[in-house]
Amino acid sequence: MAHLSKPTVPQFSVEVYQNEYLPEGGREVNAIVTVTATGGGTGGGRPVTDPGAVPGPRRPEAGPSAAVVLMVDCSGSMDYPPTKMRNARDATAAAIDTLRDGVAFAVIGGTHQASEVYPGGGRLAIADPTTRGQAKHALRKLTAGGGTAIGTWLRLAETLLSGADVAIRHGILLTDGRNEHESPEELRATLDACAGRFTCDARGVGTDWEVKEVTGVASALLGTADIVADPAGLAEDFTGMMEKAMGKEVADVSLRLWTPAGAEIVFVKQVAPAVEDLTGRRTDAGPRIGDYPTGSWGDESRDYHVCVRVPGAAVGQEMLAARASLVLPGPDGQAPRPLSQGLIRAVWTDDLASSTRINPQVAHYTGQAELAQVIQQGLDARKSGDADGATAKLGRAVQLAGALGNEDTAKLLAKVVDVVDARTGTVRLKPKVAEADEMTLETRSTKTVRVKK
Repeated sequence: MAHLSKPTVPQFSVEVYQNEYLPEGGREVNAIVTVTATGGGTGGGRPVTDPGAVPGPRRPEAGPSAAVVLMVDCSGSMDYPPTKMRNARDATAAAIDTLRDGVAFAVIGGTHQASEVYPGGGRLAIADPTTRGQAKHALRKLTAGGGTAIGTWLRLAETLLSGADVAIRHGILLTDGRNEHESPEELRATLDACAGRFTCDARGVGTDWEVKEVTGVASALLGTADIVADPAGLAEDFTGMMEKAMGKEVADVSLRLWTPAGAEIVFVKQVAPAVEDLTGRRTDAGPRIGDYPTGSWGDESRDYHVCVRVPGAAVGQEMLAARASLVLPGPDGQAPRPLSQGLIRAVWTDDLASSTRINPQVAHYTGQAELAQVIQQGLDARKSGDADGATAKLGRAVQLAGALGNEDTAKLLAKVVDVVDARTGTVRLKPKVAEADEMTLETRSTKTVRVKK
């Protein structure tokens, strides 16, 4: 068998899209910072050859050192219907089959407490045909019973992952119910403790879980969140998640923003592939320098909206409003290593056409952020019985989704409202909405489409 060459760390590039022109005295500068990682060698793979493996997944033969912990809900509700637990076992087995050789891994069974399903003893196994087979055999011990305390699962995952000397630490979490055996404050404290320690994708199966809990886990741990309404779809979803995790090449990348004296960052938001506000996650890294976490990267591209407030100035003046760079932590406490950078500028002009022109990328992602917000507000209003408020917000969402070309979101909205006129945002609330449809819209409300550059 021909072996793939060992992948290299991706090369990062930074592009800045903005209208740098401000009217006299203007103070707010908006820019879209596009970060692209390429050349990490994440595209290769080979068919799974383990005896008894689920056919289909492709497992890269080489990659950075990595550790993955799978957290599987085993609470009592996983027995309703009984096929749900079987689907979860099959999905976990499919994910294990997708692990490449040499990756450290473990499986946790989660109820109102967390238990080590495989390998046990507070350690991680190293993926190879033997350990994958042992792990899949151990999955037969997964049975439903008990409550739900997601924070305990995450804390055990963090304990297992923290002992691994690896470049990539990742978790996959599956739940089917609400976090009823733990207070919101306890879960929040756990997420705060785990943030920056590992990334985590979270999935809700069925329709009896709380969207804000699952999306909150993914948001805090810089992973993805989604609904798998039909448990039969779990194996495909888990395989896809694991393939993406195996494609990650470098972790702990930060977006570093330097601003000159008198300037300040108003907000920093990831706006593609999903909206994620990073403003409150700033870590000061020196005078007028702040780092914003972006998590793990493979071959991929993401967009960030940066808003800077600068001192007002006279016509003809210009300044560097901010410097955006990607940095990696240095080894053994050394200075972070810069990967790439781009410049955000401000130029004051009396040309009205120049100073009032909105950059297409900025306009597109400002609309996408509003779309995510009005969907959430509309669904919250609907749940609280405010029909007029829900109609207004979801109507605006339909209007935005159409204008922005977000076809997937438009289709999801059409399952919650009857669209009378998409262009004007005229809608009627559907009298009956399938719970899965409403939860899918809420869970995927932050997913965006890229602007056509």
